[in-house]
Amino acid sequence: DILVDGKVCDCDVVVTCQVGDPVPLQVKLTNWSQHSVGPFALTMLPYQDYQNGVHNYDLQDAITFVGSNTFYIDTVKPSKDSVYFGSLLFLYTGDFYLNIKFHEDNCSRELPLSWLCLPSVHIRATEPVA
Repeated sequence: DILVDGKVCDCDVVVTCQVGDPVPLQVKLTNWSQHSVGPFALTMLPYQDYQNGVHNYDLQDAITFVGSNTFYIDTVKPSKDSVYFGSLLFLYTGDFYLNIKFHEDNCSRELPLSWLCLPSVHIRATEPVA
């Protein structure tokens, strides 16, 4: 589950926020398998989609993370979850997307080297209300 500014997100929802206000992010990973999983890293990658097949990941002048954009997960036991919190700060207006990736952090290679867990989250940064 992904929450942006306290709202549950999926691929069909556009979350609106204001430039200059920190936007809280929450990612909850639930292990529905019968075995413990981990270790791996959860990485959040913001980008802009130019709608022509080009994704711009070079956004250091437009978006910053408050804290880290990578969280390390040791083990998630069966039927348990692990929740990670962070914040984004948008410096300019625009439509942005957030990829949530899980990377294997284990040499056993039980998981693919890198795999996406959820569809991209669409966030629209707007001008502050005066």
